[in-house]
Amino acid sequence: MATTETQFMLSVGLIEKDVNGDTLWVWCYPSVGSELREVLLSKCCLTQDSRNFHTFVFGQFCRTWYYITTAEVQEPTALNKVTHFSIAVTAKDFNPEKYAALSRILCRMYIKHGSPVKMMEAYITVLTKGICQSDENGSFLIKDHDVRKAYLAGSVKDVVSQFGMETIILYTALMLKKRIVVHHPRIEALLEFTRVLPALTWHRKDWSILHPYVHLTDAELEDLKKCPGYIAGFVDPDVSNRSDLFDVFVNLSDSVITVSQSAKEAMAMGKLHKEIGQLIVQSAEDPESSDSQVIKDISVKTKEILANLVALANECEDSKITLEGLKQHHFPPATENFLFHLAAAEQLLRI
Repeated sequence: MATTETQFMLSVGLIEKDVNGDTLWVWCYPSVGSELREVLLSKCCLTQDSRNFHTFVFGQFCRTWYYITTAEVQEPTALNKVTHFSIAVTAKDFNPEKYAALSRILCRMYIKHGSPVKMMEAYITVLTKGICQSDENGSFLIKDHDVRKAYLAGSVKDVVSQFGMETIILYTALMLKKRIVVHHPRIEALLEFTRVLPALTWHRKDWSILHPYVHLTDAELEDLKKCPGYIAGFVDPDVSNRSDLFDVFVNLSDSVITVSQSAKEAMAMGKLHKEIGQLIVQSAEDPESSDSQVIKDISVKTKEILANLVALANECEDSKITLEGLKQHHFPPATENFLFHLAAAEQLLRI
């Protein structure tokens, strides 16, 4: 177990804010590249002008996940010149709860000892044994943090309760691997909402499409544009003017979803979408259904659609769908359109 899961961890870094109000990157192990370090500093609430204090944020940059935990130093401790500090863990895997739990232990160690040495020892123990135990600081076991738990940690029911039948727009955009941008001024709301969305296409179990905390900087936007389809979260309201970044725009605080002009043809809705939308809403509104049951209900419907698509592909030469082949089935126009774009997304289309 430890040999595979611990290899996901890449580095641990320390950012401090001192009594003069200066914020500095002070230490890391084993190393963090300069571009990633700049991104980590920009995500850390200690470097931001606002007075908002975020105990935990996470995101992805250049296929590396980062998890930043921030603590205030309460007197008296060994850290007499430091008012706040952040611990930034980078890893290859998406698992916010796992790295939040580890970071809490590292934070307590740093407050107690005032030196990164103990943190480094704990980090290496987790790296080599998958476990970190200490009486006063709590214990951490990698095997307690299964990735499926992380995938199911958000609430699909909350998403459906907020957007109702419009959830089908999000589902369609995800199925077709479109670019979804979500805006909310509060980072916590963004993280909570965006992390749920990949579960709507559970058959892929692909959280690499999630970029929950993006700034409008050249480096981050360049990285984002490398992804064919994504879910990107922004706190900056200016993102609403960046139509080059999205096919679907979600104004989370106003509960409004907008499809961009360029994506309207691919995202055209019909009878099939209404059917899927009703299934999603009915499942989510059932008080007896858990979030995982709702995800399962959506997934069963998705698999049925994909099975039909594969059957259509199998009728064609080299098992690839063509528009001409689809037209022979006389589907309603919106269904034909959806299946055509879905075949492209699932690499079942003959180019």
